[in-house]
Amino acid sequence: MSDSGDEGGRRRKKRDDKKQRPFWQELPILVVIAAVIAALMVTFVGRPYVIPSQSMENTLLIGDRIYVQKISYYGSEPGPGDVVVFVGPPSWNGHYKSVRSDNTVVRGVQNFLSYFGLVPPDENDLVKRVIAVGGQTVQCCDPQGRVMVDGKPLDEPYIKKDYPWYTDRPNAVYPAGRVFGPVKVPEGNLWVMGDNRNESADSRAHVSDDLQGTVPVDNVRGKTVFKIWPPNRMGPVKTENAQEN
Repeated sequence: MSDSGDEGGRRRKKRDDKKQRPFWQELPILVVIAAVIAALMVTFVGRPYVIPSQSMENTLLIGDRIYVQKISYYGSEPGPGDVVVFVGPPSWNGHYKSVRSDNTVVRGVQNFLSYFGLVPPDENDLVKRVIAVGGQTVQCCDPQGRVMVDGKPLDEPYIKKDYPWYTDRPNAVYPAGRVFGPVKVPEGNLWVMGDNRNESADSRAHVSDDLQGTVPVDNVRGKTVFKIWPPNRMGPVKTENAQEN
């Protein structure tokens, strides 16, 4: 009986020792667990991005922090009206400058932190709205100056600014005006445009490249679903499919 009692006492003592472990000993374990969770979230679920330009006003403003999730596109592809973040194809990267330091050590730290969503990835990430998908033909304009997809004009309530549309004289071709296309979007690609039409170097600006200005679906990093900062602009970013209007 005494041996059994001693054994029980030792077990209780071990449990008490674990409970009494100082917080500073637990902290490194908690940090590692948090880092692994953050890395998994960034890799498989989504990550935050910062809006750098006015091309998506008023949907997204310069300095807005957005959350971009990947889950929606695991079983499907981006659709019309989605606001997506994507890596610019080669012709879109002419003015891109790396966000990494020239210092080797600092650059290594930045690359490491980017795995956890604490530093932006070192790539030309852009945000635009999907207007047409693979197999569709997009052009501008109908007699009212509207973009057309497969011959159907789109009513786009999210547009902030656009070039003037004249009914009594010829209209200019983008980038001086609205006119572009027709362009048939290759399968597996997207035609994307900014909501601030006359301030957006989008698919229209790259129609002379090998992809006719379209973006491969494989370049898409995710779907913009929420504005997370600043507080007065927090809220969802909704898909607005003008093809269904």
